Amino acid sequence: MTRADVLVHQLHRTIVIEADRETVFRFFTDPARWAAWWGPGSSIDARPGGRILIVYPGGTEATGEVVEMAPPEQLTFTYGYAKGTPVAPGASLVTIRLAAEGTATRLELTHAFADAAVRDSHVQGWRYQLSLFANAVANEVHQGASALVDRWFSTWSEPDGTARDSSLKSIAVASIRMRDPYSAIDGIADLLEHLAASHRFMPGIRLERDGDVRHCQGMALADWIARTADGQERARGTNVFVLDSTGRIQAVTGFWTMAKRQEQA
Repeated sequence: MTRADVLVHQLHRTIVIEADRETVFRFFTDPARWAAWWGPGSSIDARPGGRILIVYPGGTEATGEVVEMAPPEQLTFTYGYAKGTPVAPGASLVTIRLAAEGTATRLELTHAFADAAVRDSHVQGWRYQLSLFANAVANEVHQGASALVDRWFSTWSEPDGTARDSSLKSIAVASIRMRDPYSAIDGIADLLEHLAASHRFMPGIRLERDGDVRHCQGMALADWIARTADGQERARGTNVFVLDSTGRIQAVTGFWTMAKRQEQA
């Protein structure tokens, strides 16, 4: 009797991660990256027959063995608990397949069990664990999110048109989308004209980040302050940035709060 004859109850889950397959697959081959989404103490020997160790919060351990390693497309490994229940070591099989989806990666997971009830008990676990995985990948891809946001604000503050053009093109995709109370813009050319108009009607205006950048799975949130040439606060607000799989800005939505002195005028 083959493993397929026994492991007839399958759990399936699919997620899309905004990163290329090579980047995603590193988290299956590098022990430090493996531990980044499973937890401290977890490890993988990334070769057929290599040992897998997963250490969950609280100390519960799962072990397994790599069955197939086909970069950057597939990882298959056995899975069971060191204590023997509810799945004995080697008694279930996990297959993770990666497929390119544009500039992103579609991850398809199958976990095969001998018992339907045990399968069902792992559904939420995989929903949670793959969410942690997506975050781990995104945190690596977008580890420069704070610097990128600062370059966005410095680009808005740049008075020289040539420098502004070069800076924006280095941090944003050509199809960038910008939305705020004063902007409904699609495309980098239109956005550059919008920035030029801002400097024409508000000479010396500059934007600066206010506080830390918050990032989650390709979305970055940053507060800002706009100041006039003499340093007076003109407005403040919050920008939501959508970042692509290469770490460039593909959309920005801005929420404005006018300065109190203007509201009271």
